[in-house]
Amino acid sequence: MIELRKSSQRGSANFGWLQSRHSFSFGRYYDPAQMGFSALRVINDDQVAPGAGFDTHGHRDMEIISLVLDGVIAHRDSTGEVAELPAGEFQLMSAGRGIMHSEFNANPDKNLHFLQIWIEPDSVGGEPGYQQKPFAQMPGLTLVASKTGEAGSLHLKQDAKLYQLRLDAQSQLQYQAAPGRKLYVHLVSGPLSLKSAETEITLQDGDGVKIADLTDWQFVSDAQPVFALLFDLP
Repeated sequence: MIELRKSSQRGSANFGWLQSRHSFSFGRYYDPAQMGFSALRVINDDQVAPGAGFDTHGHRDMEIISLVLDGVIAHRDSTGEVAELPAGEFQLMSAGRGIMHSEFNANPDKNLHFLQIWIEPDSVGGEPGYQQKPFAQMPGLTLVASKTGEAGSLHLKQDAKLYQLRLDAQSQLQYQAAPGRKLYVHLVSGPLSLKSAETEITLQDGDGVKIADLTDWQFVSDAQPVFALLFDLP
């Protein structure tokens, strides 16, 4: 199974200070056919006006990953964590049995652009937690988050792996998923071609693709560098 989710098909929300695109159902946007994929529940592509942001609010039983593409997030939460998240760094907030937090655009003159990702944990309750780390922006696959925290990745409360995929122009990379695993690819910037023995598909900026029961893939860039997120899911 392979299902392309075009950027233009995503849900949207405009609150003036916030403009958001939703890969899956979220807030006022509801599509029963797009309730997530495996443990992946949310990918929101958010643009936040200068100095604006999300006032203190709560979450529980969710693994929440943020990646700033442009700008800086000012973060504060009920565990006492106060931090700034600049472009290129990943943040993982484990809500556990409950956490309160706020996040604002730290720049008074420039929009904040970031991705917010929710992954359902494999167990509920537990202590909330906060992790933040930069990862080298080198070509290839870089493991960002995993169940075991292997290879210096962020520790995720789910049997899933999140990779940062970067390709130079006119290059390629092979990826083999274990049998029974699912893949989701979200393209940040590209374009990117995905090829297997059975099919070929090309993604443009903001596109996503669900993949199940197809294990061997080749990721190919053309004349432009590629930046994508690859989710290996149960």
